[in-house]
Amino acid sequence: MNFKNDELIATQKTNLEAFAGLSEKAFASFEKLIELNMAASKALMTESFGNLQALAGAKDAQALIALQTEMLKPMAEKAASYSRHLYDIVSGSNADFSKVLESTTAESQKTVTALLESSLKNAPAGSEAAVAVIKSAMAAGTNAVETAQKSAKQAAQMVESNLTSMTSAS
Repeated sequence: MNFKNDELIATQKTNLEAFAGLSEKAFASFEKLIELNMAASKALMTESFGNLQALAGAKDAQALIALQTEMLKPMAEKAASYSRHLYDIVSGSNADFSKVLESTTAESQKTVTALLESSLKNAPAGSEAAVAVIKSAMAAGTNAVETAQKSAKQAAQMVESNLTSMTSAS
């Protein structure tokens, strides 16, 4: 069999570069998530101290209940806002990851398929059955990857629509 290492090495190098890029994007998303949580924690702490001061100044039980009721109203809006920001971070990262993974997977599949095809052309006589098995396994693997990608896209779309409807409802 005629095996070309250069094509395989080039594909692996491309995949490594893509992985490095994804790592940078993952850290950037993690930083955004930390910033969001720090801002939410700071706002919650500031608001909590203000609420405690207001509650401490209540003159009677009715004033206390009125203050508590008033403090609960913006909580749903704040939770929805936090969820929207979180969703934006996650969906942006997911989109970046999906694009890179789809392109690198497709390119890797093409390279490996071409490499195997060229190698199988020079298979010794009498190995037709083995060649057929290898080609069948390649086709099954390609179909499995495509099915997994379609399922992942459908799941992401379903989660996105659920989050959108939950955010709208709240």
